[in-house]
Amino acid sequence: MPNLEHSAYSAADLLHLESLVPCRESQVSTLLSIFGERQQFSFPSIFIYGHTSSGKTYVMQTLLTTLQLPHVFVNCVEYFTSRLLLEEILIQLQRCSSDTEQTSPVHCDTLNDFVRLFKQAVVTRELQDQTLYIVLDRAEQLREMEANILPAFLRLQELTDRNVTVVLLSEIVWELFRPNIGCFEPFTMYFPDYSIGHLQKILSQNHPPEYSADFYAAYINILLGVFYMVCRDLKELRHLAALNFAKYCEPVVRGEANERDTRKLWKNIEPHLKKAMQTVYLREISSSQWERLQHDGGEPGQLKGLSAHTHVELPYYSKFLLIAAYLASYNPVRTDKRFFLKHHGKIRKTNFMKKHEKTSNHLLGPKPFPLDRLLAILYSIVDNRVAPTANIFSQITSLVTLQLLSMVGQNDQLDGPRYKCTVSLDFIRAVAR
Repeated sequence: MPNLEHSAYSAADLLHLESLVPCRESQVSTLLSIFGERQQFSFPSIFIYGHTSSGKTYVMQTLLTTLQLPHVFVNCVEYFTSRLLLEEILIQLQRCSSDTEQTSPVHCDTLNDFVRLFKQAVVTRELQDQTLYIVLDRAEQLREMEANILPAFLRLQELTDRNVTVVLLSEIVWELFRPNIGCFEPFTMYFPDYSIGHLQKILSQNHPPEYSADFYAAYINILLGVFYMVCRDLKELRHLAALNFAKYCEPVVRGEANERDTRKLWKNIEPHLKKAMQTVYLREISSSQWERLQHDGGEPGQLKGLSAHTHVELPYYSKFLLIAAYLASYNPVRTDKRFFLKHHGKIRKTNFMKKHEKTSNHLLGPKPFPLDRLLAILYSIVDNRVAPTANIFSQITSLVTLQLLSMVGQNDQLDGPRYKCTVSLDFIRAVAR
């Protein structure tokens, strides 16, 4: 018994649509009831919101394409000005009822021109007898355009006197959209996040044909048990599932275990999932590089991604400033003479380290240091002579802006600024190389 029912569409189309949008049947049913039949006037504007990867864009595209409803789909990030957006809508409108991709150039400078050209296009393409849907994805970008764009789209049905419905898709709530001048209130609809059961059902549908559905479902259950607390993005989880499945199957391929030996399969995949945990959302390396690293038995420290190469983008002297700041933060002041002077005299080893200083300074955290100490260490570690120019001071400010250094003192005449180094030892080692 299908969950989707509507008198205007065949049961086969609705059954096919239901199979394409798992765990979103209630939202699709609500949209179908709002849309009504093809020739009926629908709600003038619909606002759909929800977190990223909650199925908003996919459900709208699948619904309109499967039921063959005339529609225009525009991403507001790609068409970031009002002119580009309005012209793209008119261009796509030319293709709605034509099989060819050939379209004539459209010039639309103002909203009045858009309303006029829109009326002509609807009549020319014989779309006045059915509802036309204009879907604006990433609709929060409309707030950056002219003040009249959003209110006009919300009541486009009234302005054009045509059977048109505007659907806005966004990740933020309607209260952050509402203009101060007042506007037509759209029908708001919320897409909740997928639950762990929904993710299990959706991801299990992608099982390879050479393995049973139960075997792949057990793998997805293990994957979600590891990543669900830190990642609930369906796209990222699907990427992780495809990336690590070959490693999960290794004991079965080698004949060391069968599909029911969950314990052996878990022991084989556990260390590799821990490595993958370090690159969730980052995509620091490609899929082929990740597979090669797994095949070679590499360690997580061998991942040469963004976190390992951030220092490459720093200017030459900024690298030395960052190293000097790290040395100033984690070394006591009285060790500067020993470390940075060639002729520092003899130091008694018995009295050099006090009992309470035997604790690692890395466990105690960075200590603040004055600007003159930072520059003194900089001059000692740089081979050539560095003049204290405005360029050096501006690079210190840039490091603070990048949050690689933090200022803990005031920059006044009585007490100079004091800083702390906020980066880790691994980062400094990468910079020092």
